[in-house]
Amino acid sequence: MRVLHFSDVHLREPAGAVPLRDWLGKRLIGGANLLLGRRHAFDDAPAKVRALDTFRREQDVDLVICTGDYTALGTRGEIQLAREAVEPLTRAPLGYVHVPGNHDLYALDVLRQKRFREHFGDTLATDLPEHLVDGGPWPIVRFAGDDVAVVAVNSARPNPRPWRSNGRIPDEQIEALGRVLADERVRGRFVFVITHYAPRLENGEPDKRLHGLVNADAFLEACRDVSPGAILCGHVHWRYSVRVDGVKPRIFCAGSATKTGVEGLWVFDVEAGRARATPGRWDGDRYVVVEDEAVDVSD
Repeated sequence: MRVLHFSDVHLREPAGAVPLRDWLGKRLIGGANLLLGRRHAFDDAPAKVRALDTFRREQDVDLVICTGDYTALGTRGEIQLAREAVEPLTRAPLGYVHVPGNHDLYALDVLRQKRFREHFGDTLATDLPEHLVDGGPWPIVRFAGDDVAVVAVNSARPNPRPWRSNGRIPDEQIEALGRVLADERVRGRFVFVITHYAPRLENGEPDKRLHGLVNADAFLEACRDVSPGAILCGHVHWRYSVRVDGVKPRIFCAGSATKTGVEGLWVFDVEAGRARATPGRWDGDRYVVVEDEAVDVSD
């Protein structure tokens, strides 16, 4: 089975298309940051998302996983644009599994108006509904074929304070994750545990408290004995993989698939309980795999 993992495409709509009421609060500061900071870093994001689907078909990908941050500011228009952009990717033969990122839940209005679920609700189904908690769709469990399971927990949340962009997996989801991973229907498969925030950086250290996963240690403890398997994430805008002492699954951060100059993704080939992860990059016109940098996930 071949699995594509991408993240952080950060699609945006023109500032003039955003209703004035949506600029109140943190979104105004975020919009200013886009204009003054990384305004052009994601200019080609729509074209690159289209190229992702071309890559998916060329590489005979069976299953697609996205670890969030479809949007820049989580506006209704951006979330609708994102759903339309990734629609071809959702048609992968064995499906599409994903989580929102902090930019998709950027402000409280996204939750109040259920914007993400309005446009992505049909992609948030689970194969084990008895494990659902917290009145929502989490954790999502999706079986792909006879040998692979994807378990998704949501670490993204609105952060009204402009200086804070950290995340947290609710305690109920952490507890449910442990039950899912112990479920006989999941054990024995190669398990991808996915969330938006990276539990560790490339150097093996936790991210900064105001930017990272607040309860990363609890999450890693829940995943400690996953074998065979891997932890997939995004949020950090460069691709890497890292092992953590005492945690069996390796962490794979896809970085950003669309940020100019650092575009990245991962392709996993899973067979008979083993997996090989091959990084992908943008060569200026299309996505290509970098075979000489492949990683044996089972090492």
